[in-house]
Amino acid sequence: MPMYSTWYSFHQELVPEQVEEQCRLAKQLGCEAVIVDDGWQTTSNERGYAYCGDWQVSPERIPDMKGHVFKVHEAGLKYILWYSVPFVGPYSGAYRKFENKFIDTYGTDGTAVVDPRFPEVREYLIGTYEQALRDWDLDGFKLDFVDSFNLSEEMKDSLGGGRDYDSVPEAVDRLLTDIMARLRSIKPDIIIEFRQKYIGPLMRKYGNMFRVADCPNNSSQNRIGSIDIRLLSGDTAVHSDMLMWNPEEPVESAALQLINSLFSVPQISMLLDRLPEDHQQMVSFWLRFWMTNRDVLLGGKLTPLSPDMLYPVVTAAAEHKTITAVYAEHIVRVGELPRDSFILVNGTLQNRIAADFAADTGERKMTVLDCKGDVAAYQVVSFTQGLHSLPVPPGGLIILL
Repeated sequence: MPMYSTWYSFHQELVPEQVEEQCRLAKQLGCEAVIVDDGWQTTSNERGYAYCGDWQVSPERIPDMKGHVFKVHEAGLKYILWYSVPFVGPYSGAYRKFENKFIDTYGTDGTAVVDPRFPEVREYLIGTYEQALRDWDLDGFKLDFVDSFNLSEEMKDSLGGGRDYDSVPEAVDRLLTDIMARLRSIKPDIIIEFRQKYIGPLMRKYGNMFRVADCPNNSSQNRIGSIDIRLLSGDTAVHSDMLMWNPEEPVESAALQLINSLFSVPQISMLLDRLPEDHQQMVSFWLRFWMTNRDVLLGGKLTPLSPDMLYPVVTAAAEHKTITAVYAEHIVRVGELPRDSFILVNGTLQNRIAADFAADTGERKMTVLDCKGDVAAYQVVSFTQGLHSLPVPPGGLIILL
């Protein structure tokens, strides 16, 4: 289901009352969860990880975490909280606790990467998540930077000394397996999000939600990333990177952010009450469209064409409905029309789509909508076999019934 993320809308400047208000607005649009990202554990906004490791709520940021989560639940959303799994910053108590149990450093602020081969390190991390789950009634965790458990050159020969594994990958496997088992024993439907760069078929063992790597305001990368993950992930939920754009750009351009993410679960990360009215209408329309058609978009047969051209045409088909999105000036090959409806989405800023019909369509009702869902045209049509130019507004769609 669609989610709201605080990352691009708030970054580390989290204000609980403002987050709660965005949650209420997001719920009205169809979102079912919020992901509260980096910033809840520190007042620093320097974008480093020097204060990670203790995972205590910063009282200046969120004075009452349990109450804050309760208010989000009251708004109707589940609550997912961000953690950078391997990082222990030099300003944390955990840094001193595990000072001789690091395998690498990250960034330039002295942040350390803990060694998961020590059972006490794994137990500390798992216990941290268990306590947060119980104390704050969380619904899930965004477990970040799992790909940063890397042995530095000077630590490559480190063995023994209390470690119960020699292999770092084996120790990470044990850590993630135990995290999932123990959190599920508390809350069976716990949500665990991983993001691109450390996802693949094996990672389905540990998490149930995969997200495209950070690509703010990059609609095409969201399309490419989400389709790449879909092709590897079976029935695991695949999410777009958080959607954000410049609210001053034309609404048709902003709509491409959602259209390029149609075949994944959308995450929204804009301050919804500050969007222009036409942008609000557009977001509302496309999220309604996604919710109405999610059974086909996520559960239909997925056919992304021309990977060498970065998927310019993507189709999801079920027996009753087919949805094809076009992301470039590309001819769409239309085969046998489905039983109920054929939907053609214009994922470009052009005002027409070229469609090559394999057979005569017979008489069909055609509705053309713009990017806000307003009707641009309605007529009864009958397309003959062959190539046709179909007028449709930028970021709009055609429905053939």
